[in-house]
Amino acid sequence: MPNLVPPVKTVEEAEAYRERILQHVPEGVQFDPRMVLYFTDHTPPSEVLKIKQSAHVNAIKLYPAGATTNSDNGVSDIRKVYAVLEQLEKHQVPLLLHGEVTHSHVDIFDREKRFLDEVLSPILKQFPKLKVVLEHITTSDAAQFVLEQDRNIAATITPQHLLFNRNDMLVGGIKPHFYCLPILKRQSHQKTLLEVATSGNPKFFLGTDSAPHAQNAKENACGCAGCYSAPTAIELYAQAFDQVGKIERLEGFASFFGADFYGLPRNTSSITLVKEDQVIPESFDYLENQKIIPLHAGKTIHWRKV
Repeated sequence: MPNLVPPVKTVEEAEAYRERILQHVPEGVQFDPRMVLYFTDHTPPSEVLKIKQSAHVNAIKLYPAGATTNSDNGVSDIRKVYAVLEQLEKHQVPLLLHGEVTHSHVDIFDREKRFLDEVLSPILKQFPKLKVVLEHITTSDAAQFVLEQDRNIAATITPQHLLFNRNDMLVGGIKPHFYCLPILKRQSHQKTLLEVATSGNPKFFLGTDSAPHAQNAKENACGCAGCYSAPTAIELYAQAFDQVGKIERLEGFASFFGADFYGLPRNTSSITLVKEDQVIPESFDYLENQKIIPLHAGKTIHWRKV
């Protein structure tokens, strides 16, 4: 994702970021990072063709200004970027959305639905062939919205939104390592997300939204948003699919549907999961004298990657 400080706003910057990532890949490990640009009020329409022609950059991400971590440079008013949206539709470059409004008077639990009604629906009327991924959806409203659209609209779902709801974050005291944006919602929304994720519908696929925030950045009076799931994400998804008896549908959700939507080749290599208990580590070392607390730290899950 491109929401660094400073943000990754051009194809040239994305290619440079990719090279920095590749410098840390262990020898012998195959890793081909796919890059995304940060959509701002000032993104030139000409940058869209550069994305289309790039070998490594595949999409552009719209963060409404102020919606989440490092989103200050995000789009302040969708009407300012219609010229870019026109080019995205023309070249079929995917638009990735953090789907929330940011008005201070709107309840945080209603912000996703309000985005669908007030922002995305008008966009799709203006640009009906726009290729859109609603990233990390959290509500039954978003799931139903995606189901009702044509094949050019898809969504990703995180492990935390399949396994947990706002009770897990709030009951018995606030648990900052469950805090992410969009925020965890009611159990009824969690149930719907599980249903669509495990349905085999190719409109829904894996998107961890894993965020490696240090413990001291999460556990303070203004804790940052994001859950760190990367080390055990696939096992957490397996747990979610298995608990509703749909483990056989994990492969499509995790490995096929996203690649197909983006027009990328499916991976030919594979991993193996076994149903075997493992305890998620309490923490991971991070930078100097800092730690990261992973999602579901210290808890036992019933799947392991071998």
